[in-house]
Amino acid sequence: MKRILIAIDYHPVSEKVAEAGYKLAKQLDAKVCLLHVMANVSYYGIDYPTFMGYSGYDEIAVNLDIAQEMRGVVEDFLETAAKHLDDEKVETHLAEGDAAVAILEYSKTWNADLLVMGTHSHSVFEKLLMGTVASNVLEKTEVPVFMVPIKKD
Repeated sequence: MKRILIAIDYHPVSEKVAEAGYKLAKQLDAKVCLLHVMANVSYYGIDYPTFMGYSGYDEIAVNLDIAQEMRGVVEDFLETAAKHLDDEKVETHLAEGDAAVAILEYSKTWNADLLVMGTHSHSVFEKLLMGTVASNVLEKTEVPVFMVPIKKD
């Protein structure tokens, strides 16, 4: 295992996930990449016709500004997370779209040998209704996955 991809989000448990994945990577002398997936910004803009009285933004520039601002926030988040690990060799990647799909696609693109993910404590009802990113990744991955269990305190 020479390439470990660690998927993180804005949830505070991501710190535990990143640290556990990084610790494992150091034990294996592996490269590390922190990955964050940003939701598709186009859902909030002009891609849809008027519905329920909502017509989206009147100008495409507004939508593009929002998307660019969100990317900047995510890039700052990833940079800060990488600095937290105190290793300038840690790579970062920002992906967009469905989280599970983006994680699976980037794991192939980056040639990851292992994925590291956390499990959030969702209710059984939430899991039945929408599933979880972790379970969707586990169902379709071709790469081993190291799950960091996250429990509510």
